[in-house]
Amino acid sequence: MSDNTITSKNILVAGGAKNLGGMISRDVAAHGARAVAVHYNSESTRAAAEETAAAIEEAGASAHLLQADLTSAAAVKTLFADAIGAMGSIDIAINTTGMVIKKPIAEITEADYDKIFAINAKTALFFIQQAGAHLSERGKLVTLVTSLLSAYTGLYSIYAGSKAPVEHFTRAAAKEFGARGISVTAVAPGPMETPFFYGQESKESAEYNQNAADLSKFTDTGLTDPKDIVPLVRFLVSDGWWITGQTILANGGYTTR
Repeated sequence: MSDNTITSKNILVAGGAKNLGGMISRDVAAHGARAVAVHYNSESTRAAAEETAAAIEEAGASAHLLQADLTSAAAVKTLFADAIGAMGSIDIAINTTGMVIKKPIAEITEADYDKIFAINAKTALFFIQQAGAHLSERGKLVTLVTSLLSAYTGLYSIYAGSKAPVEHFTRAAAKEFGARGISVTAVAPGPMETPFFYGQESKESAEYNQNAADLSKFTDTGLTDPKDIVPLVRFLVSDGWWITGQTILANGGYTTR
């Protein structure tokens, strides 16, 4: 068995219940994963997690549901311990957790800052840390960030700002974990056609984003389709293992650098 396949691998997906995370969880099961540990944040996402688990089982993999608020280092450590307890080992770790706050800088509160950095930066750091400690040899690690890291725009200062450190965490982890054959990447989608996007957009700003990518007119909505991100993540955790330390912008030409 090749070390660089999904076949028979044990996979942990943080935020793996719904939207892009749910699609990734189902996809790796469909491509031969042995087991998928699906993390979900709270009771509000339990039903979605259970639906995803059922789809994983139907695809022939075993599913394990793990609920946790990952905004503390201890919780992330427990998540990895629970995933190993359920599956025996972790070969691939994917973190899709995140939140958006869209506000002018003048309106940002300390509570806003603390909340979004805890989810987007702190959780990501300790997820990467625990992946480095617990992934199998030649494991794969992917974190979802945002294409706004390469944008020049207002209103998203603490969203993009709280995702920006993950680029640096990714580079450092690639250097530190490379001796064990572990690849570390970040994927930066453009605005995606999910409720995650529409929650903070006005009709006008949604329409702008729906037409901002070079390839917008060739899609159903103009936004990044999560279905186009799933195969990229699958590639990075399998045949694309040689890519490491990189942040990959996948957005149809929404932003570039």
